[in-house]
Amino acid sequence: MEPKIQLSSFEMDLLNNSEWILTKNTIVKKAQRLLEQVQGNIYDHTKLNPGVFPTEVITISPKISKGENYLGLPWLMLDYPRYFDKENIFAIRTMFWWGNFFSTTLHLSGKYQQKYGDMIKRAYDDFRKNDFFICVHEEQWHHHLEQENYAPVKNFSLDDFARHIEKMTFVKLARKLSFSEWNNAVKQLTENFVRISHWLG
Repeated sequence: MEPKIQLSSFEMDLLNNSEWILTKNTIVKKAQRLLEQVQGNIYDHTKLNPGVFPTEVITISPKISKGENYLGLPWLMLDYPRYFDKENIFAIRTMFWWGNFFSTTLHLSGKYQQKYGDMIKRAYDDFRKNDFFICVHEEQWHHHLEQENYAPVKNFSLDDFARHIEKMTFVKLARKLSFSEWNNAVKQLTENFVRISHWLG
């Protein structure tokens, strides 16, 4: 006989309370609207600053993806600019991850890593002063900022930072924003994008 599948008292309380899941749905919708505002801002910025990004990465329309299960939790991801193929990636990704943070990530590989590698090295001080993290994992499709995946740029010397960029097959630099900053999130996430565009331009 299979064991009974039982609920804890806490789980039973949640099961009988529809309000919490309706509230969760409302929050996710508000997060999507927030990312849509960021999308509008960064799209306008690229139009007002032609030549900063390669043409092929900004001709693809912005995209907001969503899901319920990144490490078990709901998420939204705004990609723009965005260009993904097997060998070459150029993306600036703005993420909402339930229970954790907002984040802005620059993701480069292939010809884009080669093109912008030296510019990223020169921006080391700005990355360090603005609390950016750099991916240290060999797998490029993890988004969390735990220590096995990312390390603070301020933990690297300039020489170590440069060597790390040279040895990796991709580069990911990320900055997180606490949900306590929700009321200023559109402004700050837009500023993250503008800061990255200045490094690359």
